[in-house]
Amino acid sequence: METKQDTIMLIDDNIANLKSGKNALSDSYNVFAALSAEKMFELLESEPELPELLLLDVDMPGMSGYDAIERLKANPRTAEIPVIFLTGKSDSDSEIKGLKLGAVDYISKPFLPELLRIRVGLHLTVERQKRLLEKQGAELKMFNDDLQSVVETKTKNVIQLQNAILQTVADLVESRDGETGNHVERTQRWLEMMIEAVEELGLYSNETSTWDKELVLQSSQLHDVGKISIPDYILQKPAKLTDEEFDEMKNHTTFGVEIIEKMGKSMDNNIFLNYAKTMAATHQEKWDGSGYPQGLSGEKIPLLGRLMAIADVYDALTSARPYKEAYSHEKAVEIIAEGRNSHFDPNLVDIFLSIQEKIKAERIV
Repeated sequence: METKQDTIMLIDDNIANLKSGKNALSDSYNVFAALSAEKMFELLESEPELPELLLLDVDMPGMSGYDAIERLKANPRTAEIPVIFLTGKSDSDSEIKGLKLGAVDYISKPFLPELLRIRVGLHLTVERQKRLLEKQGAELKMFNDDLQSVVETKTKNVIQLQNAILQTVADLVESRDGETGNHVERTQRWLEMMIEAVEELGLYSNETSTWDKELVLQSSQLHDVGKISIPDYILQKPAKLTDEEFDEMKNHTTFGVEIIEKMGKSMDNNIFLNYAKTMAATHQEKWDGSGYPQGLSGEKIPLLGRLMAIADVYDALTSARPYKEAYSHEKAVEIIAEGRNSHFDPNLVDIFLSIQEKIKAERIV
């Protein structure tokens, strides 16, 4: 297959220069000649394909080479055509002016044919490499965009699958616990509202600023996953649990941690499961140290556990269970307020009280 020759346009008001340049270059390139800058623009406008290089005389009657290059650079269609100035001037000021206007080189007249061929060949090689790099860059960008799209689609599918699995697990726990009305989903919402209020006030910002809130909220669905390992006769007992039964019920926190750790056996330091494990392990701890399973107190209880404790208790109080009727929103708020400094982090109780009307409005909806 024959390789397409580069096209060069030679512009000079001296016919002898045009003939000399054309003779030097015609063996290797398609050469068009023009006696003026005005004629050059006519040719550029009439030809569907632009030349790869312009050899432009500086001193011409009418439009000079300097005027012509300014017009070339102002037009997006012709701005990228490389221009080599042809000049009989030898002063550096003229050369600097031309380079500042955008010329890639200067060739003094009268020019030697061999020198002209070498300089032209050099610049055309540079331009070819430039175009190749631009093409490769565009192809690489397209590849990266396509790859990013594939990654985003697959990530979205994984997240959707993950959420579906989490919802299934949460539904399974709730069905065994005898709970109705999507306890896990509601608790997740109360937790979200609490975190938003904490962030707005800048409370515990050193910790909350490091969280991936979306993962925190997703992982909260596993806070009660350990109830899967609690016997039905305890979970569904329509009366108060005996001390022995309550001790067994307490194990749902440690069972939850074990289940989540099994999920993460093949993963290194998975942040999603770390959040889930923290909430499963500590949402039953109390501020005064009387909670379980570890009897942690104060800020030794992780912030996620302290937040989940309020969200979980509020929803448990306002939900009907086999052994009790649902409390009103107002009664539940009163009980949580009474637990300030004993059951719950006092700062978080204050935040809960500040948004309790918003929570009430959302429960009604």
